[in-house]
Amino acid sequence: MHVLRGVPAVPDGLLLGATVTLPDPTNKALKNIPLCLIAAEEALADAGCRPAELNRDRIGCAVSGHMGDTAFVLEQLDRTDLLEPGQPPWWKQWWPNAACATVARHFGLFGPRICHSTACSSGLIDILSGVRAITDGQCDMVLAGSSEAIHPLFAAGFYRMGVLAIHEEPARAARPFDRNRSGFVMGEGAAMLVLERLGHARARRARIYAEIVGGHMLADAFHVTGLDAESEALAELIRITLRHGRIAPCDVGYVNAHGTGTRQNDATETRGIRRAMGPAADSLCASSTKSMLGHLVNASGSVELAITALALRDGFVPPTINLTDPDPECDLDYIPLIGRQIAVEHALKISLAFGGHLTAVAIRRWNAAGSGREPEPVALPAP
Repeated sequence: MHVLRGVPAVPDGLLLGATVTLPDPTNKALKNIPLCLIAAEEALADAGCRPAELNRDRIGCAVSGHMGDTAFVLEQLDRTDLLEPGQPPWWKQWWPNAACATVARHFGLFGPRICHSTACSSGLIDILSGVRAITDGQCDMVLAGSSEAIHPLFAAGFYRMGVLAIHEEPARAARPFDRNRSGFVMGEGAAMLVLERLGHARARRARIYAEIVGGHMLADAFHVTGLDAESEALAELIRITLRHGRIAPCDVGYVNAHGTGTRQNDATETRGIRRAMGPAADSLCASSTKSMLGHLVNASGSVELAITALALRDGFVPPTINLTDPDPECDLDYIPLIGRQIAVEHALKISLAFGGHLTAVAIRRWNAAGSGREPEPVALPAP
């Protein structure tokens, strides 16, 4: 077990009840906490899970940190004219872990509460932290995920860094891996997932989407915002993740890439995948769903892992839209423009975040696990 460097192999960690929630664009008051609550309720309903009927001492909550509400600052500056109508009171969203605490309290979850703030890897890291809580015996189930609502301060920071896309047609601005890419488009939304021990899921007759077979995190001590052009850390991350899941590179059929659309990220990520996969890189499919949803920052990892699980379930890999002129440095099969109907058994989700937070999760299509058929669930035991 890599105690300091990552997460152990997870032969019985399950990913189910995944839901992606996008905000109503007409409701400007919808922020991180409401998004998390909506997504959590949908995830629990989809998983057929009623916490009140289970041992809630054994249900944890892992929700990523978020930007604290700055309404208090505006009030102190006497700029209440900038406050949005109907916005929740600032004290309900001030702490970065407010969403985690609120979700756990709302559903009465008394297991561990986990919250990380690790930039664009936050969602994926909290999902792995939930997996670890299960494998460590702390709980049987974890409600895990993250949300993101565009904050003016975030947007201003990315603008000053020069990483936001510029295009005369907004719908074509996000174009990862394209020769003419200029950055990313910010997005809003949330995804929550129900992670569960296999025996517990079978006892509940749960509908299972996918199995988490491996996951790892590494720190790339290169630069606070830059990436190592040689991609050594990313390649090592992928190798360890596959080794945890006992997966050969040739077994991976789809990679949901971080794919921000910045020149540095896309070329570096491509290089890292090639170094890790070797000759198998020529036959795998990869794509960036940020081309369609935008970059959900803290929520990107959980949203994109949910999409990856659905891609395995449905046998359909999503495309990279707006990829009309592939960059020669980004020479993987990035599924340009149109998705494909492909039966994939194993997939990999990668997140690369500012601060050197590198994270990867390997999942397996559930009905392809073991015998190739979903096992017959057992009856829920009497309390």
